[in-house]
Amino acid sequence: MSIKITDWAVEDRPRERLWSKGPSSLSDAELLAILIGSGTRNRSALDLARELLALAGNSLGDLGRLSAGEIRKIKGLGEARAVTVAAALELGRRRKLAEAAEHPQIRSSADVFNIFSPLMEDLPHEEFWILFLNRANRVTGRMKISQGGVSGTVTDVRIVMKKAIESLASGLVICHNHPSGNNSPSDSDIRITQKIKEAGALMDIQLLDHLIIAGREYYSFADNGAL
Repeated sequence: MSIKITDWAVEDRPRERLWSKGPSSLSDAELLAILIGSGTRNRSALDLARELLALAGNSLGDLGRLSAGEIRKIKGLGEARAVTVAAALELGRRRKLAEAAEHPQIRSSADVFNIFSPLMEDLPHEEFWILFLNRANRVTGRMKISQGGVSGTVTDVRIVMKKAIESLASGLVICHNHPSGNNSPSDSDIRITQKIKEAGALMDIQLLDHLIIAGREYYSFADNGAL
């Protein structure tokens, strides 16, 4: 005989609360209880979840380092449940690794160059791109705003700001290329940089840098004190 989550009072059932209020409304122990599914004769799944957390010092980081065999040491957690919990923890770890790869943190102009160089260094025409950043300067998205000819491309500041607001960006990095191989900013490059910086300031969206890519070389407005 076991104590199942479905035997709990409706308001205490974590599955129902997850559906109605979302996973963030549940405690760590309640989320684990959903994975465990049911308890033993004398202990609920939530009791087992709490004991498992205690085994890891109530640290999700340490919990994620437990093996299935170590999880199974909790009386009432058999092989199937231990494997289920271990698999869920591994998925969480892989998600964290994937997010770090997909949303790199911008710490320098070189980080921006490494993102855009494969896209731009060999183009025969100009393109203008934006990186959207969160408050931690992690990339949340990127978008090509315009494409032109060999000698230039037209960029609309209103479109830039519209896309930044839609993306809930806290910061921006803009980037375009010079197919000519000359990475020096033109007068129009300087003007558009200033316009986007001023427009962003009104929206509390900081322009962190503007890169001009010319082959394997680049010019950074931030590195050169031009912002």
